[in-house]
Amino acid sequence: MKAPRKRLMVRVPNWVGDIVMATPVLHAAAQDPSWDEVHFVVRKHLAPLLGDAPWFGQIRTVESSKQEVGLYRELQPDAALLLPNSFGAALRAFQARIPVRAGSALSGRRLLLTHSFVPPTRLGRRIPVPTAHLHRDAAGLLGIATPDLHPRLWVRPELESVVAQELVAAGLKAGEPYMFCCPGAAFGAAKLWPPDRFAKVLDDLHEKHGWRAVIGGGPGEEPLMEAVVEACSHRAIDLAQAPRDLERLKAQVKHAQLLLVGDSGPRWVAAAFDVPCVSIMGPNFPELTATALERCRIVRREDLECSPCLERKCPLEHHECMNGLPAEHAIRACDELLASR
Repeated sequence: MKAPRKRLMVRVPNWVGDIVMATPVLHAAAQDPSWDEVHFVVRKHLAPLLGDAPWFGQIRTVESSKQEVGLYRELQPDAALLLPNSFGAALRAFQARIPVRAGSALSGRRLLLTHSFVPPTRLGRRIPVPTAHLHRDAAGLLGIATPDLHPRLWVRPELESVVAQELVAAGLKAGEPYMFCCPGAAFGAAKLWPPDRFAKVLDDLHEKHGWRAVIGGGPGEEPLMEAVVEACSHRAIDLAQAPRDLERLKAQVKHAQLLLVGDSGPRWVAAAFDVPCVSIMGPNFPELTATALERCRIVRREDLECSPCLERKCPLEHHECMNGLPAEHAIRACDELLASR
């Protein structure tokens, strides 16, 4: 009698940065010989970020919680690896009656999981642990070994060629070296650095290296992108009117000399392609993203009692963690990073 096929379902995180941090685990799961079938479930608008991965054909997309539960019941997996730490992710796997449900015991969801681990605490409070480490530990509950935590992304040469042509159409000379800047943050206003600070750093890099700034961002960030371009003294390139999506973002970042970004997802795209990156951090714990820092410098204020607060909007309304962070700190970080390279 033929043994039944073993099916694994991996629920992919819901933020760009978290997805890229999870790619070592996704890659390890796809290659794990313990499973006959592996399916990766991800929100539809985020799937292009994983485009061109060797296991992209195993990705299933969802657009709502109801659809997600329905997909689980259709796939009938033997086990679910839940990389998002939310209560809802565990609840939907529980509702679909997946026999084995593995993930972190955060967000009060321990009773919904069959296999879980408790992140370390001190005096009853959670100690910040890098998200990539939480992903690795969750995979370990199902015996999936992740040999390294360096993020990885893929982009096909044909798309790289298209993006290069689009940059030329936007005003960049063919083959001209450029630096890329993403001033936005989907998380919220608390992560936004003033546009004139970004511009001052970009102008300094242009003066020292001759690179032109290319300003990108996600949907709805066009006014912020335009504000950075207008504040630049050199002729920066605004992609507000150019085609922009997560697949193009990979190619745009991959060929940049340096990425200047807030505390947002593109930082991890740079890490995946080993592109030097300077990230401006405000209300977040630096420990939560303390992986793949070989070519990254984090710029933040460490003298504020209110930081990190993890809030989407400054609860004290002064936003001092970002407004009080001068451009000179980021300029120094860029100089040190490029010198070390």
